[in-house]
Amino acid sequence: MNRQNISRENYQTYVWFRQAAERGDAYAQFNLGLMYKKGDCIERDYAHAFKWLRQAALQGLAFAQNHLGALYYNGRGVDRSDTEAAYWFRHAAEQGDPSAQQNLGQMYRKGRGLEQNHELALAWFYRASEQGAASAQALLAECYLYGHGAAVNYPLAMAWFRKAAVQGEAQAQLQLGMMYKRGHGVEVNDGQALCWFRQAAAQGNAVAQRQLGVAYAEGLGVRADPLRAVAWLQRAAEQGDKDAQFNLGVMLANGQGVEMDEARALTWYLRAAEQGHMLAQYNLGSMYANGRGTARDELRALDWYKRAADQGAANAQFNLGVIYATGQGVPKDELRAAHWYRVAAEQGDASAQNNLGVMYANGQGVPQDDAMAVFWYGQAAEQGHALAQYNLGGMYNTGRGVPRDSVRSYMWMLLAAEAGDETASASKSIVARRLTPSEIGSALDLTREWQMNHGGVNTVRAGQ
Repeated sequence: MNRQNISRENYQTYVWFRQAAERGDAYAQFNLGLMYKKGDCIERDYAHAFKWLRQAALQGLAFAQNHLGALYYNGRGVDRSDTEAAYWFRHAAEQGDPSAQQNLGQMYRKGRGLEQNHELALAWFYRASEQGAASAQALLAECYLYGHGAAVNYPLAMAWFRKAAVQGEAQAQLQLGMMYKRGHGVEVNDGQALCWFRQAAAQGNAVAQRQLGVAYAEGLGVRADPLRAVAWLQRAAEQGDKDAQFNLGVMLANGQGVEMDEARALTWYLRAAEQGHMLAQYNLGSMYANGRGTARDELRALDWYKRAADQGAANAQFNLGVIYATGQGVPKDELRAAHWYRVAAEQGDASAQNNLGVMYANGQGVPQDDAMAVFWYGQAAEQGHALAQYNLGGMYNTGRGVPRDSVRSYMWMLLAAEAGDETASASKSIVARRLTPSEIGSALDLTREWQMNHGGVNTVRAGQ
C-alpha cells in the first residue's frame, strides 16, 4: 500500500482492519472494503473493495451485500451485472437494510436484473420508507404521484414527499413545490411552491433553481425580478439544465433582466439544443438564419431547423418548407417543400396550411388539385390567417375547387382586408361590384357571424 500523504493514525486503522479481515472478521472485511471503495485513508481501489466486500457479504453481512450489489450495478471492480446486483440487493433487503430495500425497489422500477414490476418496487420503497429513509420516501411518493404500482393518490404523495422534505431530501422538496404550483391534491399556492423550491435550490437542485428563475421572471408567488430570475436561471444552466439554458437564452436575446446580448443567447441556445431541446434548436436555427448573435449561416440554420422539425416543431417544419420552396442556401426542391408544409399543416400550423394550399393550387411538389387547395386554405382561414382568407376568397370568386360564390368570396376577402391585407382590400371592391345590396348584406352577416364564433381574432403571418 502506498503510505504517502496518509497519517500514522489512519495507517494504523487500516492495519487493524486488515489483520482482522484476514482472520475472517466480517465487520472488518466490510470496513476494509468500504475504505477501498471510498478512498478513505487509503488510495481508492475498486478491485480490492470488491474482494473484501464480497467476503463480508458471503458471511451474510447486509451492509456488505448492499455495497457489493452497488459495485455490480455500476461495474466497479467487477464486470457490470444487473442480475448479480439484484441478487445481493435482495439478500440485504430481506435482512431489513433500508438502502438495499430502496435499491431493490429501483431494480424493479427500472426492470434492471429483474422483470419490471411497479407493484414490487412500491412495496420495497414502502419498507425502506417505514424505516425513515428519506430518498426512499421520495421515491414512494413519486409512485403515488404518477400511479406507478398503485392508483394515483395526491394526498399520499404529498404526505410522503413532506416526510422526506423535512429531512432535507432535495428531490422531495422540489416535488412538493411542483404539487403546490400545479395544484395536485392542494389548491395552487405559488408562495408555498416558492418556499419549497428555495430549500431544494439551496442544496443545488438545478430544476428547483430553474423554477425559482421562472417564478421571479413571471412574478409567481413573489414580485417579478428579472435580475434574480437571470441569476437563478444561470445557476441551473451552468449545471446543465437544458430548460434553464433555453430560458436564459430567451432573456438574453430579449434583454429581460440583463442587457441584450445575442451572442451569449446563442451560446446558451446551443448548449440546450445539443441536449435535444426542441425550442432551443428552433431558436438557434432562427439566429443563424437571420444573423443574430453570429454571422448568417443558412446551412447551420437548415441543420437546426431540421433537428427541431424532426422532434415535431411545427414552426421549424414550416420554415424548412419555405427554405426548400425558395431555395435559401439549398437547391430549390418543391417536393421537400410540400413535404414539410404538409407535416406542419397536419399539426395545425396555419401558415403551412396556406402554403400547402398554394402548392396544390399551382401543382408545385404535389399534383395540381383545386379541391385540396380549397381544403387547406379553409383550414388556415378558419384559424384567422389573413392570406389564406384572401386565397380562399379568390377560389370562391373564380369557382376553382368549389362552386362559384361571390357572397362567400366577398366575406373571406372582407375578413382578410380587415386584418390589413392590402391585396384583399383592393380585390373585395372588385367582387362587391357584382353583388346586389342584399348579397352584400348577406356577406356582412356571414362576416359578423364568423367574427363572433372566432372571438373577432384574425392573424397575419408571412407566407408564400
